[in-house]
Amino acid sequence: MLAIRIRRRKAVALATAAALAGLAAPALTPTATATTAARTAATPYDDTYYQDAIGKTGDELKAALHTIISDQTKLSYSAVWDALKDTDQDPGNSGNVILLYSGISRSKSLNGGDTGDWNREHVWAKSHGDFGTSTGPGTDIHHLRPEDVRVNSVRGNKDFDNGGSGFTDDGGSLTDSDSFEPRDAVKGDVARMILYMAVRYEGGDGWPDLEPNGQVDNGSAPYIGKLAVLKAWHDEDPPDAFEQRRNQVIFDSYQHNRNPFIDHPEWVEAIW
Repeated sequence: MLAIRIRRRKAVALATAAALAGLAAPALTPTATATTAARTAATPYDDTYYQDAIGKTGDELKAALHTIISDQTKLSYSAVWDALKDTDQDPGNSGNVILLYSGISRSKSLNGGDTGDWNREHVWAKSHGDFGTSTGPGTDIHHLRPEDVRVNSVRGNKDFDNGGSGFTDDGGSLTDSDSFEPRDAVKGDVARMILYMAVRYEGGDGWPDLEPNGQVDNGSAPYIGKLAVLKAWHDEDPPDAFEQRRNQVIFDSYQHNRNPFIDHPEWVEAIW
């Protein structure tokens, strides 16, 4: 597996270097869509990373992606702080990070647990499967994002759904007694993070089998809803440059695995 990962990293590096030098991008696979073509132009990488998944659908595709993205470097929970300062850096101010739900740009140095700080939000709420902050799903930065301490508390462990009311520093996000709706600009990001977790953590490596479902109030069960809403958000808010850069930074510098639904948005419908 190490040799495969090294080959994949070399391929990504070569593709990125070629793009920066103004050379032609790698040829797209026969299954690539217009969305995939636009993504490749914005964030070059070598699709051989997914070679064992191309052409598959349904459970076969999900299983192939699980095998691919499970080959990763795991971070400690303390290491997540510095990783998020890199992955979520404000493109307009390198000293700040962008907070997920509120959209606020806040100083990287204001990380902590006090009012006015930002902390580490588990988009797949860690109580849904009771995995806490131990190394594994609790430290996987594909679903950990900076967020204001108070806003993080408002979201709590609620499932995702449409509707609700605003709150202080909501940035356009809404909440009610049993669900949370992120601001429009990151609805797709949230959906793709949840679906990544459902593919990465299948219960075979000592962690719970995480799955999206069609309800809210999932409590401590390893489920998050609502799947139909998440799929709609994925369609309404396709991957943008910030999300694509984040995926690449995680691959290059931290976990060395990717969120496949950022690279291949069409695979959401192919699986669910």
